[in-house]
Amino acid sequence: MKANRIAAALVVLGFSAVACGASSGSGGVTPGKKIAFLAPDASARFENQDRPLFQSKVQSLCSDCEVIYRNAGGDATLQEQQAQSAIAAGANVIVLDPVNTTFASAIAAAAAKRHVAVIAYDRLVLNAAGVTYYVAFDNETIGALQGDALLTAMKASTKPTVVMIHGDPADLNAELLKKAAHGALDGKVTIAKEYDTPASSPGDAQLEMTQALTALNNKVDGVYAADDGVAGGVVAAMKAAGLTTLPPITGGDAELSAVQRILAGDQYMTVYRPVKQEAEAAALLAYDLAFGVSVAAAVTGGKTVNNSARDVPALLVEPQTVTRRTLISTVIADGFWTRSQLCTADYAKACKAAGLS
Repeated sequence: MKANRIAAALVVLGFSAVACGASSGSGGVTPGKKIAFLAPDASARFENQDRPLFQSKVQSLCSDCEVIYRNAGGDATLQEQQAQSAIAAGANVIVLDPVNTTFASAIAAAAAKRHVAVIAYDRLVLNAAGVTYYVAFDNETIGALQGDALLTAMKASTKPTVVMIHGDPADLNAELLKKAAHGALDGKVTIAKEYDTPASSPGDAQLEMTQALTALNNKVDGVYAADDGVAGGVVAAMKAAGLTTLPPITGGDAELSAVQRILAGDQYMTVYRPVKQEAEAAALLAYDLAFGVSVAAAVTGGKTVNNSARDVPALLVEPQTVTRRTLISTVIADGFWTRSQLCTADYAKACKAAGLS
C-alpha cells in the first residue's frame, strides 16, 4: 500500500470519528466508551511509543473515553485474563497485540460472544473468526525492502555469497519476512548458509553466524539478518572472528543500537516501522467501532489477510528503509530517535561525519 493511500485512509477514519463523537442523537454530548489496548510484552516500544500515541489519539477524539491499557509481559495466559477483565469492565473494543498468535484466538472468541470488536494490532490473531480488523505493518514489504537493500549494497556482478539468518520460525511475521526476502534474493545470490533463530535470540544468531563463518572461511559478501537483534549477533560474531571490514548486514525494527551501528558502518540498513501511523490508525478505527460507525472500505483499500478462519480486512502501514543516508529523513524526522540519543560519546565522530552534530 502506498503512503498516500495510508494518508487517505487516516483521513477517512478521522472524519468518521469526529462525526460520530460530536454529539448524541438527542443533541447532547456522546457518552464515553471504553477501549482496551492489550500489549504483549514490556518492550520499550510499547511503553514509549504505542501506548502514549494510541491514548493521545483516543483522548483527542473523545475526552471522556477510557483506554484500558494492560501489558502481559510475555505471558499468554495473563493476557487472556487481562482480556476477560477488560470485557467484564465493559470494553466496547479490544485492540490486541497477541503474545501468542494462536492462543489469542480464545480472546477473540470470548469477545465475539459479548459483541466486542477485536482489532488485531501489529500481529495477526490466527484461527479466529472474531477478529474484526487487522492493523499492522506490511511485513512482506519489509522482507522485500531488506532483500533489495542487500542486493544494492553488495553491487556484485556475479552471484554473491550470502548467509540468511531469520527470526523465530513460530512467529507468523518472521515467516512472512522470510518468504519475501527469498523472493527478492533467490536466483540473484548464492545462499551458502541459512538459519531459523528461535525467539530471534541475538546469542543464537551469533552462534549461527560463527558457524557460517567457519564453514565459509570468513568469505561472505552479505548477510540477511531478519531483525536488529539478529543483526547485533551477526556483528558480534564477525568482530569476534577478527573481521575489520564487515560486509553489508540488514536488520529490522530501527532499534537505537542498530541505528548507531549504521552510523558506525557496522550494519548497512534497518527497517523503520512508523509506529505513530500504526497506533493512530488503530485508535481511529477503534473509536469508530466503539461508536458503531460503519467503516468505509477505502480505509483498507480492499486489503485482507487470511488468519486461517477468515479474510480479515487489513490496514497495512508501509515501512521505510533506513540507511546512513536516510536516517535523518526517517527516524530523526519523526522523532523516533533524537540526535542526543544517537550521538553518545562512542558515536560522536560517526555522528559528525553523518551531519548529525
